[in-house]
Amino acid sequence: MKILATTDFHGDAEAFQRTALKATESYVDLVLICGDITHFGSVEQAKELLSCLNEIEPPVLFVPGNCDPSTLTEEKVGTLTCIHGRCKQMNNTNFLGVGGSSPSPFDTPFEITEAEIAILLHQGLETCVGGERVVLVSHSPPKNTIVDVTFRGDHVGSSSVREFIQKTKPMLVLCGHIHEATGVDKINKSIVVNPGPAKQGHCAIIDLDRDVRVRLDHL
Repeated sequence: MKILATTDFHGDAEAFQRTALKATESYVDLVLICGDITHFGSVEQAKELLSCLNEIEPPVLFVPGNCDPSTLTEEKVGTLTCIHGRCKQMNNTNFLGVGGSSPSPFDTPFEITEAEIAILLHQGLETCVGGERVVLVSHSPPKNTIVDVTFRGDHVGSSSVREFIQKTKPMLVLCGHIHEATGVDKINKSIVVNPGPAKQGHCAIIDLDRDVRVRLDHL
């Protein structure tokens, strides 16, 4: 299974067009978006930005980010599927999502407590159907990894996301939120990937078979 993973578009319509082209040219089986579709935008703007992805062949799963409206989780967005707090099975793999972020000093639109993140993750896991293959799609990176470090050297990821990974051991974790923390890390055997901001042309191509192969790439 070949996946195009993206995050942090922040309202850049051209980045969405490049994502659609990349998905088609790379012959991926699935596109994943880890949040921050808009930059403090509306549901209507999010739908407009995502609309070009309705036209591509591979399915698209997404979670909103902290800069998106929380009500986006309740909206139908064309053929795309929001997996915030729920699971979607594809190719015998369960894709589990959690959007928004833990509280920040910036009071962004979609922030939830660590306790709420933990509840959403465990409730979502209960909706997974069969199989042991789980991919976690989270806007917030797990705490104390190379993918949650700010320019100042602070680890600002989610402790609840990390605890969930340590307990449930998903084969792959995709995240975003911290633009400067593009990279690949591991928590035990779980591969953790922050593709980097799509607004700056970043993405990741992931081959998901018996093992996980990650290539950080550009749109």
